[in-house]
Amino acid sequence: MSAFLRLWALPAGTSGGIAMMLLGVLLFAVNDTLGKWLVGAYTVGQLLLVRSISGLCVMAPFIRRAGPYAFLQAPRRDLQFLRIIFSTLETSLFFWALVELPLAEVMTYYMAAPIYVTALSPFLLGERVGWRRWTAVAVGFAGVVLALHPSPGSLSLGAACALAGSFSYACFMIATRRLAGTSGTVLMTAQLLAALLFGGTLVLFQGWTPPGALDLLLMLFLGIGSLCGNLCVNHSLRIAPASVVVPYQYTLILWGMIFGYLFFDEVIGPLTMAGAVIIIGAGLFIFLREQQLRRRDG
Repeated sequence: MSAFLRLWALPAGTSGGIAMMLLGVLLFAVNDTLGKWLVGAYTVGQLLLVRSISGLCVMAPFIRRAGPYAFLQAPRRDLQFLRIIFSTLETSLFFWALVELPLAEVMTYYMAAPIYVTALSPFLLGERVGWRRWTAVAVGFAGVVLALHPSPGSLSLGAACALAGSFSYACFMIATRRLAGTSGTVLMTAQLLAALLFGGTLVLFQGWTPPGALDLLLMLFLGIGSLCGNLCVNHSLRIAPASVVVPYQYTLILWGMIFGYLFFDEVIGPLTMAGAVIIIGAGLFIFLREQQLRRRDG
């Protein structure tokens, strides 16, 4: 813990921001790897339930500090309700996709979510998207199709879960953007409570497999690791320009390939690899173009 806290002593600016983004992405990759390891022996509902409990325990001091007024007076409850639905869906579908698909392949589909956000933003956010970004969106969608390499054998339930989950993740990001003025404690607590209720409901139908001490510890880390990863990413965006640090989020796919090979003997195919490269390229172009337009308009 002390080593982790010392990371906050990194200098503000490019080097510190990149280091925090890389650490946050690594924590997400470790979390996802643990999820794939555990979902082979335990149900998705069980993982959601324990993950949410550990996350709420970590959030408890922040919830107490915010007080009940922050939750009772939270704005746009209709949009908050939609947001927690999309959040619960994207997390659950991610775990279900991991049952059948390689780790890096599921990560690749989820990395396409920013492309979906751009495609939906004119309709849901009222934002203007020029021809350059629309072209990048089309190229990104082509990358998704290539990664999917559609054939009678490849269109599996896992692929359907990954695609639906990545789209749910995009909708979750759009709802979060529209709730930009809402307290992060309120948003995160609502997410965890929704996942807790959904996980508990699934456990009622799927049953409960008693975990060993080590597996229980790993399940608890699913919640803690996710929160720490988000903390690192948010901190990197506070101390360094987004245009510098955000592209490093695509190292998630590299970690997925490494961990998938080391722990599950997974090697993704050339079509999936090519699709991942196209998705990364399209996502980076869209992000950098948006940064350029903000600087021009600002």
